[in-house]
Amino acid sequence: MDPRVLAAFATHGGVLSRDQLLDLGAAPSEIRRSVRQGQWVRVRRGVYTTAEIWEALDEYVGRPRLRARAAILQMRRGWVLSHDSSAHEQGMAILTPREPFVHVTRPGFTNAWTEYGVKHHLARFTDQQRIVVDGRPVLDLARTAVDIARERGTKDGFVSCDSAMRMGVTRGELQVAVEPMENWPGSRAARLCVKLADPDADNPHESLGRELVYEAGIGVPETQFPVRTSYGVKWCDIRVGNHIIETDGKIKVTPVAEGGVATQSPRDVMWNERKRERLVRDRRLVVTRLYWEDYWGERRAAAIRRLQADHADSVAQFGAVLDPELAREAAEIRAHTVRRRTS
Repeated sequence: MDPRVLAAFATHGGVLSRDQLLDLGAAPSEIRRSVRQGQWVRVRRGVYTTAEIWEALDEYVGRPRLRARAAILQMRRGWVLSHDSSAHEQGMAILTPREPFVHVTRPGFTNAWTEYGVKHHLARFTDQQRIVVDGRPVLDLARTAVDIARERGTKDGFVSCDSAMRMGVTRGELQVAVEPMENWPGSRAARLCVKLADPDADNPHESLGRELVYEAGIGVPETQFPVRTSYGVKWCDIRVGNHIIETDGKIKVTPVAEGGVATQSPRDVMWNERKRERLVRDRRLVVTRLYWEDYWGERRAAAIRRLQADHADSVAQFGAVLDPELAREAAEIRAHTVRRRTS
């Protein structure tokens, strides 16, 4: 393949239009032959990538991001990437939707329609909310987070708003983004997510855990709570009163080389986690463990009942208010710690 074409794929975000390929000297017959022979992949009509690029991408972020780049490449001025497509382009953590679409928005009265895998939104946005990322127009992080909350509700909104704040967006910026949406569909969910957003929720799992705690009605969750033990400080995901809630995901037992955080065997990771839980319990705290499956379907109701029962147990044993000694120690640890570490 012409090395100039390969270089162009690399510098254009992995996709080139038919016109761009022709400008680079590729003949129409060469384009057809490359697709037929499996060297190139047609991302959408008139836009292509290489098989090597396509095969290296996952189905959750990589390929949806490439489809969005292909769509915006063919659109007239005025459209910008928004919602999930904007989130993928900017590296925001979001939940995978049941129906993945490319999302684009242009100014207009609130409306939406879907064609050929692209959901078109008409909605007002300011010039400041329109930014350019690697040459592609997108809505900024704050607007993207609240748009996802409006579109899909509180679960997705907790995740997107928490993620935006982890990336440096302030609550004030989220409030500015949601303020004009008072009468827009889904705005109530978006306002709630902005109000309760927490940048210290380290990942979507912890965001969903916070949302479940609110639904269980056991109190206001505090994230990243440090507990001093005989084997050092242990950081806990969520705390309410004398009740600790830990969110357990496969990432803890997945090796670093495979995208996880484990530097030991799964057996050693789980054994150390058991010892860690015992050390936390020894400080007069009740511990509940939540798994990803607990946030959905029938498991959700069971998880809420478990949270409520464990919280009632913590109140019966240790009282409704956090032990003053634990509160004092946590304040001291936080005063001398820039950011929590996984432990």
